[in-house]
Amino acid sequence: MNKACSYKVGVTGQKWDEAEKLQWLALQTIKRSYKTEVLDKLTQLGSDYHIEQYGALAYNRSKYPLYAVKSLNFDVSKKTILVTGGVHGYETSGVQGALRFLVEEAKKYQQFFNIIVVPCISPWGYETINRWNYKAIDPNRSFYENSLAEEAANIIAYIKPFIGDIIMHIDLHETTDTDNSEFRPALAARDAVSHDNWNIPDGFYLVGDTLNPQKGFQKAIIDSVSKVTHIAPADENGKLIGTQLEQNGVINYANKTLGLCAGLSNAKYVTTTEVYPDSPKVNDENCIIAQVAAITGALEYVLNT
Repeated sequence: MNKACSYKVGVTGQKWDEAEKLQWLALQTIKRSYKTEVLDKLTQLGSDYHIEQYGALAYNRSKYPLYAVKSLNFDVSKKTILVTGGVHGYETSGVQGALRFLVEEAKKYQQFFNIIVVPCISPWGYETINRWNYKAIDPNRSFYENSLAEEAANIIAYIKPFIGDIIMHIDLHETTDTDNSEFRPALAARDAVSHDNWNIPDGFYLVGDTLNPQKGFQKAIIDSVSKVTHIAPADENGKLIGTQLEQNGVINYANKTLGLCAGLSNAKYVTTTEVYPDSPKVNDENCIIAQVAAITGALEYVLNT
């Protein structure tokens, strides 16, 4: 079924022009505070890290500054670990999991790695609880040269000097029920195409890289997360979100081809986490803990490999 026919913006069978995108933008409202839930927490990190601004969103530069958190003393003899969250602003535990990692776990790994954490790549999306940015562009399909999504373009430029030293990149995401109720119908309407609903997996899973699957790395993360929350089972066809399962809790995408944030670097070890916050088996805190367990499980594997 063509979901464009039931969406609140646009005409069935016609791609959105600027008028439809502005109409969609006018429907978006602020639902939570980037300042309170992200920026204020960064200031509480004190002197444990170096916090630096790497840009700001043109939509409102004073309201939406972009920050990265780095180890205090970068050492050229160490490899660099990159943690990103909030590429899709509506995926809450990605942002809060990155911040929790900084508070509870990151300091102990600074002796082994240079650490960069970018907790909220899409702050407008965070405040409006949106997958897209304010131009109706999906940042997580926009990680390519001369990106049209400034969220992606800003972090690409910031990370460029570190690209050769990044050994691991973990990108924190969620799969939510609103993927089917809102975001896929919006995508179908915007692009005038048909989108079938996914079966939303009940549980945590990972998206590895088709060209660089690193099975042991992915398994180590699943094993770590399974201690704190449940892992999503495959559907009756052996798939998660329409993709064939590679191993327990793991599917693979072509990260760079699809313009995913996980394709940002040339890191040896790369994965995207997917938490399911709408499961009756979890709550907000459990989702944050799962993200932290994913990061630490990944770090322990890299440290001991």
